[in-house]
Amino acid sequence: KEVRAPVVLSNASVWDTYSKLIPPGAVSQKEKEDAMGIPSSESFMHLHLGIKGDGLDLATLGGHHVVVRNENRPISEPGNVCMISIASVWEPGMAPEGHHCIHAYTMEPFEGWERGPGYEDLKTAKAEKLYEALERVIPDIRQRVVLEMVGSPLTHQLWNRRYKGTYGAAIRAPDMFPGPATGLPGLYRVGDSCAPGVGLPAAASSGVITANTLVGIQEHFGLMDKVDAIAAAAGR
Repeated sequence: KEVRAPVVLSNASVWDTYSKLIPPGAVSQKEKEDAMGIPSSESFMHLHLGIKGDGLDLATLGGHHVVVRNENRPISEPGNVCMISIASVWEPGMAPEGHHCIHAYTMEPFEGWERGPGYEDLKTAKAEKLYEALERVIPDIRQRVVLEMVGSPLTHQLWNRRYKGTYGAAIRAPDMFPGPATGLPGLYRVGDSCAPGVGLPAAASSGVITANTLVGIQEHFGLMDKVDAIAAAAGR
């Protein structure tokens, strides 16, 4: 089924938008090459765990941790900086009673990963660095595990539909992220490969920027007045 609209917003990455969604010849070759040439950040190794929580005082220990495994190595080195989030510290209902859920992750290049013989062994080997980081927070973590799910850059690519499993565009200052407009009239881009940048707040803000691009200032004021009127009617 084909659905047509005067305005289309692409939340796909810049690389997926230009390589998979825009028909050949719809934009200039230079625009496509410039878009495809935007550098992408690396992907991730993920470790999702369900653990037994008996004897753990995570309310004191805390739920967010950043572990630098070797302070003498670059922080950009894959596996050296590991992020840990134990969400059940704040939302106990995210794990069965007496248990906790953990998400640990670290940067990992996409290159060199492929499914086939040895893939599961490679995931296990790469996850070892995350376990080593977790042991600095919960020393007996391995003995507590009741559920383990390991994700690779290929996992990140598949389930999040991310180009090379990337976190987003890797544009360094003073260079600027591109705006929402494209060379195809009516097509605009939002997400973490256009302004203002990567991460949830920035990606959400890209939608605001696009809305500002599409709707005039007087319409904005009118919509704000309607929101104020609705809030006043509700006693807010």
